[in-house]
Amino acid sequence: MFQSIIHIALVVQDYDDAIDFYTKKLNFTLVEDTYQPEQDKRWVVVSPPGSVGTTLLLARASTEEQEMFIGNQTGGRVFLFLNTNDFWRDYQDMLSKGIKFVREPKEQPYGIVAVFKDLYGNLWDLLQLRDDHPQNRRHTAKLN
Repeated sequence: MFQSIIHIALVVQDYDDAIDFYTKKLNFTLVEDTYQPEQDKRWVVVSPPGSVGTTLLLARASTEEQEMFIGNQTGGRVFLFLNTNDFWRDYQDMLSKGIKFVREPKEQPYGIVAVFKDLYGNLWDLLQLRDDHPQNRRHTAKLN
């Protein structure tokens, strides 16, 4: 059996602002931007550079209840984890583009990590996992 999580919905205020942030500040690729007239919404999907795994579905809030969760989808916890093969390259690039880090880089037993905010205030980890981390072993096993 094979299953995977293909998208994670991220509630946003505005499609174009979100696309601009993710593609220009985080270097994500715009995978799809399709208007759905029957629902008067767009299907907007972005993906980290080089990624073939889970993508982000940028979902514009369509109700007052959804709007309340923009920027706080997990009650203040880190929501998403952006793994990189070169932490310091990406950290410096993000700083140069005005990304706000709320926790400075720190060496942990699992790798290097720093916490940043996206344009709405959701917390993300930028991390580079150690080569021997179980997640890296899972990825390597799938490639073989």
